[in-house]
Amino acid sequence: MTVQEIAADFAALCSAGKFDEAGEKYWSADIVSVEPMAPPGGDPVTRGIDAVRAKGVWWYENHEIHSAEAHGPYVNGDQFIIRFKMDVTMKANGVRMQMEEDALYTVSDGKIVEERFFFGS
Repeated sequence: MTVQEIAADFAALCSAGKFDEAGEKYWSADIVSVEPMAPPGGDPVTRGIDAVRAKGVWWYENHEIHSAEAHGPYVNGDQFIIRFKMDVTMKANGVRMQMEEDALYTVSDGKIVEERFFFGS
């Protein structure tokens, strides 16, 4: 598959709310995930598919997702961007918030080897 095809399929899965399926289909075993800030007690850089899966489990355990949108992909060479918009409530304190973030994905040998998130204000 080309980067364009991977990006289009990944974006379509995310748009359908199938974030885990998208990751399982396209993450490299050695994926690196970089967040702009660390989750509580964590590191902003997560390495390896098992650790990235655990990060996702933490997210779902700590947030109620009311809605999510994925826009894109926007492709350039071996990278693509997807813009996410989410309406979530933090379970710990009941605070509801609307979030926007862009995710930059780097593809090598048909797999996503890095995902890097950028939060909007």
